[in-house]
Amino acid sequence: MTDQLSSPEFRYVGGKLHAEEIPLDSLADSVGTPFFCYSHAGLIRNYKSFTDALAGLPATVCYALKANSNQAVISAFAALGAGADVVSGGELRRALEAGVPPDKIVFSGVGKTREEITQALRAGIMQMNVESEAELDIISSVAGELGLTARISLRVNPDVDARTHRKISTGRRQDKFGIGIDRIGMVYARAEALPHLEPVGLAMHIGSQLLTVEPYRTAFQKMAAQVAALRAVGMTATRLDLGGGVGITYKDETPLLFQDYAAVVRETVGDLGCDLVFEPGRSMVGNAGVLVSRVLYVKQAGARPIVIVDAAMNDLARPAMYDAYHAIIPVSEPQNGLSHALVDVVGPICESGDTFAVSRNLPPFKPGELVVFGSAGAYGAVMSSAYNSRPLAPEVLVSGARSAVVRARPSIEDLIRQESIPDWIQAPERVRGAA
Repeated sequence: MTDQLSSPEFRYVGGKLHAEEIPLDSLADSVGTPFFCYSHAGLIRNYKSFTDALAGLPATVCYALKANSNQAVISAFAALGAGADVVSGGELRRALEAGVPPDKIVFSGVGKTREEITQALRAGIMQMNVESEAELDIISSVAGELGLTARISLRVNPDVDARTHRKISTGRRQDKFGIGIDRIGMVYARAEALPHLEPVGLAMHIGSQLLTVEPYRTAFQKMAAQVAALRAVGMTATRLDLGGGVGITYKDETPLLFQDYAAVVRETVGDLGCDLVFEPGRSMVGNAGVLVSRVLYVKQAGARPIVIVDAAMNDLARPAMYDAYHAIIPVSEPQNGLSHALVDVVGPICESGDTFAVSRNLPPFKPGELVVFGSAGAYGAVMSSAYNSRPLAPEVLVSGARSAVVRARPSIEDLIRQESIPDWIQAPERVRGAA
């Protein structure tokens, strides 16, 4: 199998890989490598495909910032009418700064602090998804101190296996997320009894990178039953947050079609009379972005060559964290009939885990060549770090023939300026009067 990119916005034109109308090698010349590149057209295409599939449903789409929290990306979705799903005070601030209306923001997460709850209530967000009984007391207390009423939904743990990677499954009984489904009635009644709380409904999210509808069907049916049970005893449930998790193509997966997903929504919860909230993330940005890197060395080692590139696990952590597969293709289009060979592709960091591919069948690469890692728009830059004192890779947004650096590469001096040496440490350089 030959690696390919799954976004039409990234394609070969005249022998060079382009992002929309811009050759990636020209961007590499201007911003250096490695760098992330996002397609504005790809973001729009993904969002509109999702919302078109939901047409006719009372739907609010809240883009999940955890997938990619660049301000330009958030703003692009806000311009299309999207809300935001946030999981920290920092993400809440980002959403507001990018122009997302507060009444379209959902605050999820198992460990909200009092400060974050205060921030969310003062902003007047749509709802907080409560993930434990203890959280109810804290939100009620903070809301009382502020003289406000907090709109909340209870996040249900429906005990459904999403059949995806164990580290991105969130709806099984022992997962840390949500309140056990067998306790929802009791906890909802308690929420209604607490002062300064307004329970509006239920929420769920069973995991990420789902490729079939069956886990959704099972979970949605359980959610519908819970809404019916609450209403049967006189409790109010007018909103149902169905989370996100629709998968994308990284290797050769057949992605779940938005139309098939929406059909299951209509089948299971469409007649409940609830306002529906959706939290797509990866499916909005994943295939709309790539990571561009340059080959540093090719060395012979053991059974096959090792290709060393200037991108690393600090830039794209998914392969090291999840053994994730990302397509790897050259920026210069390979010639027809060019023989491929099994190689390993690694980064320069001093960790054996800094490996992007093992025994991958790829065209020959030479030092200085540019290569692209596909499907890097989600959980790429947002999970990156400055490990080994490597500055964060810049992010570039392309729209047609236009491009903009939407996050610049910091300098080493920028990294050092964030730190300080206490005056009781007499470093040799300071003793010698070094600047």
